[in-house]
Amino acid sequence: MKGLIRCFGSIKGVRLSWCFTARKMQCGQRRLSIKSNTVPPILSVAPIRGLVDEKFKVLVENLPPAFPITIYSLHQSEDQNYWEAYGHYMSDHRGIVCVSEDMSFGGTYRGKEPMGLLWSMRPLPGSRKGLRLRKIDVEIPMLVNISVYSGHEGFREQVPLASALTERWHKAPGVRRIDLTEKGVQGTLLIPPGPGPFPGVLDIWGAGGGLLEYRAALLASHGYAALALENLTLTDLQTEDPKLNYFEKAFDVLKNHPQVIPDRVGVLGLSLGSIVIFYLMAESPTFKPCCCVSVSGSHSYSRDKTLKGIYKELASKFHKLRLDENNYQVWRDVGLEILKDPTNKVDVGKIECPLLLINAIDDQNWPTTEFAKHMAQMIRAAGKEHLLTIVDYPDSGHLIEPPFSPHFRATKFIVNSSTEKAILLWGGQPKPHSDAQEDSWRKILSFLKQHLYGSPHKML
Repeated sequence: MKGLIRCFGSIKGVRLSWCFTARKMQCGQRRLSIKSNTVPPILSVAPIRGLVDEKFKVLVENLPPAFPITIYSLHQSEDQNYWEAYGHYMSDHRGIVCVSEDMSFGGTYRGKEPMGLLWSMRPLPGSRKGLRLRKIDVEIPMLVNISVYSGHEGFREQVPLASALTERWHKAPGVRRIDLTEKGVQGTLLIPPGPGPFPGVLDIWGAGGGLLEYRAALLASHGYAALALENLTLTDLQTEDPKLNYFEKAFDVLKNHPQVIPDRVGVLGLSLGSIVIFYLMAESPTFKPCCCVSVSGSHSYSRDKTLKGIYKELASKFHKLRLDENNYQVWRDVGLEILKDPTNKVDVGKIECPLLLINAIDDQNWPTTEFAKHMAQMIRAAGKEHLLTIVDYPDSGHLIEPPFSPHFRATKFIVNSSTEKAILLWGGQPKPHSDAQEDSWRKILSFLKQHLYGSPHKML
């Protein structure tokens, strides 16, 4: 594969490569024409540009009837790794293959999967272990080349019969991106197009740390002023004692922004982000969102009521950490041990706003479904069961991302102050995990619309 890659072009410094030349493609088309006595195949993708959570339609026409083809997608990530997906198809009696309607008989996905060319992406053979595909710069699109090859076997050694370059965006046209540094808060505010003001969402990620904007950009594309907050890592928690008022300040900054409706602000947290959110909603006099979405979260907390204490609590249970057959770290048992201790739980019965808890049943990083059951008991005992919605997804893993993101069963992760990275097992299987991502995103948007826009909207 390496010897076939040639530079295809670039957008804002993101180089995209492809494994053919126009001359070779014409030769491949000519061979098909001679063999089948038809005009070269036509590949179309609609829309050619769209949001990452928007489905596209891939259509191949002008094929011979009952003709085997492979439809292949290739993406070069911003960290210069290549990701691929492909499906094997047979044309119908009209010489047409429609990915949205036809069955894939093999490849990285099977069956009728309109977006299989995205969600089943995986690193090219020979790539480094533990890779994770994430959008870094939301100002540029995710570029995906989609190509058609003759046959099912050995297609990598062929030249494509047709190709199309698509753009998948996290940020819709007109969404404004503002670097935010105020009251010690570091983050990025993404504001929808139009005069505003808009409902707001504070977006807090997990223990991977850093500033991730792609989910907030997608929320802004759906009408919410979203603040992506620069977050902490587990390494930070070992060496520093960050204050909880950092998150209170972030909520206050978002609520008081002129483009935000102050009494219509929600929060969305993933993993460690959810732990922080639950504590603040229960204990802080100022952190009072209209609603909360928790993805793969829990209500565990430290006895000393500090963020640094969270790491100490984890470290005290690290003897329960185990390795699987691939030498991947499994943290689930650490969480189960913490769950047994009643002294380090947030009293979620104090929370007054609607909660949506999204969990993966095959989460191997944290026992989120068990924590959710315990939270439900506490909320029920407080007489607030009407505020709680729990959605559990079978055979899905910890990293529930926006729709059509690839599934990552295990990836590299910094777990201590050294530069060495371990590989953590997150869990899940590609197809059910993809279904969970698509369905949960639909439920998240429905939940936010109901509670922030004030429009009654039945959960889908």
